[in-house]
Amino acid sequence: MARNEYQQQLETLRADILEMSAVVCGRFRQAIDAYEAKDDELAQEVIDGDYEINQLYLDLEQDCIELFALQQPVAGDLRFIAASFKIITDLERIADLAVNLGEYAQQAERDRYPDVDITHIGTETIGMVEAAMAAYADEDSQRTYDVAAMDDEIDAYCDRTSRIVVRDLLDGETEAVETLLDDVSRMLLTIRDLERVGDHAVNIAARTLYMVDNDDELIY
Repeated sequence: MARNEYQQQLETLRADILEMSAVVCGRFRQAIDAYEAKDDELAQEVIDGDYEINQLYLDLEQDCIELFALQQPVAGDLRFIAASFKIITDLERIADLAVNLGEYAQQAERDRYPDVDITHIGTETIGMVEAAMAAYADEDSQRTYDVAAMDDEIDAYCDRTSRIVVRDLLDGETEAVETLLDDVSRMLLTIRDLERVGDHAVNIAARTLYMVDNDDELIY
């Protein structure tokens, strides 16, 4: 295969992964909107749309495998394909977390926790994903460190909000304990899943740093 055609395949892979990330981030923002607005119909759209993202993942996985098998890339190209392979896995898992949030949106009693701002956490974490993907698109190693730094703030915020929810459980009325346990469990799962979105953003940043600078500092 001519070198120009091979390079075009690599650029097409990058463009397709960026397109997948746009779909995933858009879907996650829909889930946040559904949660905020208590919109069951929008939440169901997010849940039903997971098949599309799974198919995108499978198609891109096959593209990566074919580039590995047929082109036998080395050096920077090898790191690019390997990083891309890892990144689509993180994107697919973020999409799964969007489905979870859609399900929580249909079930949750949000009025119980006015001090827990799920929209804020969700918006910040998906913003981290978008920043990490921008670093991937531009091969910007400095921005990968910015994403990692943002994760520390998200972790601290999630810890504080989880404490608020647990405190409500400890202070709850005995006769309503079963309902309270359901609400507390669901809210803690919601916070945990949003925190995991931030973790996936850091994973994307880490793989990008490795791709650009051959530096594994951010890989856990």
